[in-house]
Amino acid sequence: MEPSTSNQPIIHAVGIENTERWSIYHRLQELDIPCICSTNKPLEVQLDCPNAIVQLCSVVTQVTASRTELIHRLNDCWMLKSEKLKSFD
Repeated sequence: MEPSTSNQPIIHAVGIENTERWSIYHRLQELDIPCICSTNKPLEVQLDCPNAIVQLCSVVTQVTASRTELIHRLNDCWMLKSEKLKSFD
């Protein structure tokens, strides 16, 4: 995707299954990320800043990843935190 050179927001269509799409839509609404979800249409998300992109990626991963994948990600986070704490000793 080319970077936007205008001040207009980037609207990204997310191709996700119905049930997952609505879960993602509701979570993005909670995070105050503008989005539209209509029946039989892709979820459209307004990406105004890098933070919105990261949050979209995170929410999609949380909803679509398997339990095993989520456990591995959590373990990785714990390991990173543990290594960071050790560096302060």
